[in-house]
Amino acid sequence: MTHQVHAFEPPERFVAGTVGPPGERTFFLQARGGGRLVSVALEKVQVSLLAEKLEELLTEAQRRFGVKLPEPVVVVGDNDPLDTPVDEEFRVGTLGLAFDVDTATVVIEAIAAGEAEVEVELGEPDDEDEDEDDEEPDEDLDRLRVRLTPEATREFIERARRVVNAGRPPCPLCGQPLDPAGHLCPRHNGYHR
Repeated sequence: MTHQVHAFEPPERFVAGTVGPPGERTFFLQARGGGRLVSVALEKVQVSLLAEKLEELLTEAQRRFGVKLPEPVVVVGDNDPLDTPVDEEFRVGTLGLAFDVDTATVVIEAIAAGEAEVEVELGEPDDEDEDEDDEEPDEDLDRLRVRLTPEATREFIERARRVVNAGRPPCPLCGQPLDPAGHLCPRHNGYHR
């Protein structure tokens, strides 16, 4: 089976965004460049962790390699919606990060969910007899590869954090998301809040 590698080195635009109302949002990573537009779906927690790990990667690159990092973005950058049409190329199963010292760029790779991820999500038992070297993602899976400067990485981090935090506000008592109609709060023994 053939697989596609959607490479943007560098992209004209690379952002995290959502489609849908709060509580029903679908999260996407979207890259645009060279007349191409690629959107891949992922989970909210993956976007949050990606922003967190990119921040750690930049800090480590500065510490180990002396990379000059831009100051954290104070001004709101790209706040535009996702480019249309938002056609999901694949659902992300694995995210990979690297820092290329030679070009002083961050490499982000989003790899499609394979059959192994689907089996785990469905709760099927793992076979102990499977290959031990399944550490590397399957080479036959589609992937989105983006190469960003440290400045563009900082802008991506800030936007990703805004997108994640723009959802439903948390309940002040239990921390679960509040729906517009309220929610059954466990701290109120199931009464609407």
